Amino acid sequence: MSETPSTSFSMIYPTSSEGQLPSSRHLSVTHPVVAKRISFYKSGDSQFGGVRVVVNPRSFKTFDALLDNLSRKVPLPFGVRNISTPRGRHSITSLEDLEDGESYLCSHGRKVQPVDLDKARRRRRPWHSSLAITAHAHHSPVPAAAPGMLRAPRRLVVFRNGDPKTRRVVVLTKRVTQSFEAFLRHLTEVMQRPVTRLYATDGRKVPSLQAMILSSGAVVAAGREPFKPGNYDIQKYLLPARLPGISHRVHPKGNARSESRKSVNWKVSIITSDLPNAGTSSQIYIILYGQHRSSAPIYLYGTDGARFQDGCEDIFTITVGDIGTLFKIRIGHTNSGLSPSWHCKEIQLWNMNSRKQFYIPVQRWLARDQEDGEICREFPVLNKGQPIFPVTIYEVHVATGELWNAGTVANVYMSIYGEKGDTGSRQLFRSKTSFSFLRGQTDTFSLEAVHLGDLYKIVIGHDGLGPGNGWFLEDVVVKDPTTNREYTFFCHRWLDQGEDDGKIVRELYARDYNIISARQKLEFNRKETWAAESWKFMKGNTLQFYNRLTGGFVRLHPNGTVDAVGKKTDKYGLFDVIFNKENICIFQSHKIRHLSLALDNGSVAGMASGGASTKLRVLYQPNRCALLESALVPGHMVIFDHHGKIADESSAGYANLSKEFVVFVKGMFLNSAVILLATSLCQALCIQPDGSCTGVGNQSEKSYWKVHKISSGICMFESVKNAQMYLRIKDGQCDGTGTGDIDCHFKIKKNLENASISLESVKNPGLFVGLQSDGQAKPVIYTKNGSVFFYPQVIKFGREDPTGISATPSKEEEKIRGSKKRQETPPESEARGPLLSSTAKEISETLLSEDEWKVLVLTGNTGTQANVTLWVYGDEGVTGPISLSKDSSEQLFLPRQEDEFQIEIRNIGIIYKIRIGHDGTSEQPEWNLQRIDTFQVEAVSLGKLQKVLLRCEASDKSQYWYCEKVVVRESGTTSESTFTCERWLPFMSQGIIHSEIELFLQEMQINHQPKIQEGANEGDWKVTVITGDLEDAGTTATVSLSVYGETRCSGPIILGSGKHQLFNSNSADIFKINLKDIGEIYKIRIGHDNRGKDPRWYLEEIRLENIDTRELFCLTVDSWIAENENGGDTWKEMPVVRTNKAPLPVVAYEIYVYTGRKPGAETESNVFINLIGTRGDSGNRRLHQSKNNKVKFQRGQVDIFSIEAVSLGKLKKVLISHNGIGPGNGWFLESIVVKSEEEDGNQEVLFPCNRWLDEYQDDGKTERELLAERSFSAAGDTGSVAS
Repeated sequence: MSETPSTSFSMIYPTSSEGQLPSSRHLSVTHPVVAKRISFYKSGDSQFGGVRVVVNPRSFKTFDALLDNLSRKVPLPFGVRNISTPRGRHSITSLEDLEDGESYLCSHGRKVQPVDLDKARRRRRPWHSSLAITAHAHHSPVPAAAPGMLRAPRRLVVFRNGDPKTRRVVVLTKRVTQSFEAFLRHLTEVMQRPVTRLYATDGRKVPSLQAMILSSGAVVAAGREPFKPGNYDIQKYLLPARLPGISHRVHPKGNARSESRKSVNWKVSIITSDLPNAGTSSQIYIILYGQHRSSAPIYLYGTDGARFQDGCEDIFTITVGDIGTLFKIRIGHTNSGLSPSWHCKEIQLWNMNSRKQFYIPVQRWLARDQEDGEICREFPVLNKGQPIFPVTIYEVHVATGELWNAGTVANVYMSIYGEKGDTGSRQLFRSKTSFSFLRGQTDTFSLEAVHLGDLYKIVIGHDGLGPGNGWFLEDVVVKDPTTNREYTFFCHRWLDQGEDDGKIVRELYARDYNIISARQKLEFNRKETWAAESWKFMKGNTLQFYNRLTGGFVRLHPNGTVDAVGKKTDKYGLFDVIFNKENICIFQSHKIRHLSLALDNGSVAGMASGGASTKLRVLYQPNRCALLESALVPGHMVIFDHHGKIADESSAGYANLSKEFVVFVKGMFLNSAVILLATSLCQALCIQPDGSCTGVGNQSEKSYWKVHKISSGICMFESVKNAQMYLRIKDGQCDGTGTGDIDCHFKIKKNLENASISLESVKNPGLFVGLQSDGQAKPVIYTKNGSVFFYPQVIKFGREDPTGISATPSKEEEKIRGSKKRQETPPESEARGPLLSSTAKEISETLLSEDEWKVLVLTGNTGTQANVTLWVYGDEGVTGPISLSKDSSEQLFLPRQEDEFQIEIRNIGIIYKIRIGHDGTSEQPEWNLQRIDTFQVEAVSLGKLQKVLLRCEASDKSQYWYCEKVVVRESGTTSESTFTCERWLPFMSQGIIHSEIELFLQEMQINHQPKIQEGANEGDWKVTVITGDLEDAGTTATVSLSVYGETRCSGPIILGSGKHQLFNSNSADIFKINLKDIGEIYKIRIGHDNRGKDPRWYLEEIRLENIDTRELFCLTVDSWIAENENGGDTWKEMPVVRTNKAPLPVVAYEIYVYTGRKPGAETESNVFINLIGTRGDSGNRRLHQSKNNKVKFQRGQVDIFSIEAVSLGKLKKVLISHNGIGPGNGWFLESIVVKSEEEDGNQEVLFPCNRWLDEYQDDGKTERELLAERSFSAAGDTGSVAS
């Protein structure tokens, strides 16, 4: 079959370029005038190809005239109201401001969004686009007989709006189609009336030159009035001049020469049913299909009144080319007019040359509101009363892609091609789902046609109308019920003028076999997923493998065995990538360095790193899960059963086996990391120029985010491309206009099932960053539908640095940081200047005394000639960098020398830390800083100092610093505060470099003796505290430790606060404490003060090692220490296990607290208790959660609490108290009963009180010591005691 118009799309292509193709001719101007050739582009739209305008005094007399002209060319909601320079910095207000050859931006408001002009200039003009779209007809690798797409019509019938009798035929030449506006001006001359709008004959607006060129051959010209329906017949006005005046002979639109080789006259009789409203006002067309070819659409009309009315027969004579033996017809209408619905009864055709007659019973509606909604139907020719081909209802499954904003609201059309013709262009509008073409949705349509035989291609596209008209088409599956075959047409591309190649119609070819097609699609998806996930397997990354079937992590034990039931915090579940070549890796145990995961003879085990069996091939699935296959023996996989044990596919049913793993990368959200928050395999969250956020951004630099770690599990995200713009949730909006305040703080929720994260607002708990179907970000409630899932990709790993200043900043980060500090501090180059002018000195000496500070720096055994800089931090601000320099810089910081400096510190509030460092520029940059003493000359006293924070940033080891101690002396007194450090800064902990350390006052650390020599002091112990790797496992509270020995208890030793670098998730913090003369250790107690923004803490393990004897105790905790976990106790006790004796048991003590019945006996204060027995005490514990009452300590009420402690032996007394906080804080306590079950028998002890704990009652005490009632029996009735 040859090419026919029946298969082409009459579509509207909404393009912004308006066809501004400059003419290649040069005008000969007799009287030269000042002319400027200028390009205008649309604000924020690089897809708009621009408008070329010649500006001279004759074309535009005023600037407003230019604005009005551009409003018709540049598609803006309110027209062009502002013209500015390309970067939007300067507005143009007069014609004289425009420069010849330059480019400008058009907008409808003062706000202008920049445009990539290079990209906009590369946009094709509509004329070229139309040629590109029709090129398939000439270069398609299909049989020559296959129908193709229609060429752009070269002649156009133009009707006057509302008056079909007034029409003109216009020849489309390059001269009249240089631009859409030029064509409208041409039509104004031809129609002799103003033409400002064009419509298709069915009333759809034609918004651009491209849509007009690709139209069906007719348009309706209008002024500013709306479209007026009418009988706009087009065929009789496209007849060639040599065939005049044939009333019932109609030729198809387009080129008639192909029809004139051997013309055949046909007589067509069409009977409209006599049903109510069976007639139509629409335009009817017919297409004849023969063995040689098909005709074009032939529009049927007459000159003797209305046609196709109820119960009437209409007869036409038509002329077509030689199509061969007729085998089917297609009849349809344009759905235009006031009453377009039509019910056809029958059709008869006579071949006037061969005298053959064909009868086709129809009896069908062609109406949008009747039957299946089709306005086009096919019927086969009958042979001896039977159709020669069956009528088939094809089932069409259209899959819209998973990308954000993939759906469309435009009208979608499709044509199916087979060896026996095509279906013609059919609109897919009646899906079995409520809404069609939504993201990730597969819509099913029914398409009725005469059987096409074997299918080989489809043409599918949309008309580009409506907001969000772009469409990402995944694939189309056509099911043929006659042959029971399926044909898959794979696309996986955008049909969008702003994406991909800009096309909104695609020609897709069927795969030979559906199984092969599915495999090809799967392989394509695997490659796309691998491209998105391959960064995880870079050499040096530390990974975890989560198995969704077992709910556990893969772990490699020291004995070489492997299972998949590990917890997230399991130290044996971490693997380092030590080899990577394409997708072949070696995964070495992070804990057991000599073992790696291996597949040997189908068995999974730990083997020596580097062997052939340890090389595993990573195969990614479309669901973002990875398979681990032996590189040595392809086909052998790492497989586990549902118990987490090693298995193979033959060992159990396939449903009970799993070989898919979700892969996690450790350390993604360290401070100053640069990450990508992917929303799909090829999209990412990014900030738009207007500050809004969208999930449809490209995975490029504009979508990069810099991580600012606030505390464990809480981060801020700053745009790398747009410095100082942070992701935030505020006032019901989610955007990128945050400034770094609490609105920008997000809690990171990790999703084990797919390795994604969700971002929960810290300020608005329960609200997450989510995406709408069009990809726009908005606050949403957490759901599992994927709208809150982001897949992080690390572009640059950060370092553990909670203060937000990277220890090794990149150049880009330095620029960002510099822009933030520019208004707060002078440039660092100025601060580090080696000399201070005399003027600066004089100013410094005349400052107010309360702003003057004296700094004494004591250098140790190694001096430095580098430039030293100081920062001072207060709770209201920061001062720095301050250059510590003098005129004779070579005499500063010499060994064992104390240097004094006068500095100015203003308006920073209470000082809580300092930072000192140098730039490493001298030949001898190493510096042993022995002491820093800071004194306030005249100021209100800071009170008793409690702690200091030291910080040292170093880009290489030559800048590391060993701090022995910090001594702070107050001016005019002999008091001195000592803070012992005795370590190098920065220091390494659990593979992470820390630049900051918090030091507590020496006297707060029990028996802590300063280090005198390199060896350990007597009684020195090393304490290693390991925080778990659960989400938000770290704490911001201050952690204390108590160690109990046979001789005495150490008392609470403050280890430090999590506000800074201590006790972070998945970290080990090391401390040195002195336990001299404590005796044999039998238990420890560790806990925190429950302060800070996130005090919850998951403690994994504590290790105590005697530095002198190397005696080691490993105490496993694996528990939350938090008020909202495990009964609300913020303290944990563990017995010490020794080889020569059994450890003491951990006992659950049940505490019954009886509040008296006196008026006002209840309290709202926090109540604390300390149980004291023959084996020590429980420590002060808060009675937080009552087991039997929601409201505690009410008048006449009994509250039951439970605390766990290492066995205290026989209880002797309790200390009970409250903190006096809250209204009505006084409390009348009647008694306390403590019950416990131990191996040597049950214990039940009564502690009577019957007194007030009230500042204004009794003796005014809020703490009482209660002794055990000796006469109380374990079998006694506690109820009677308290009555």
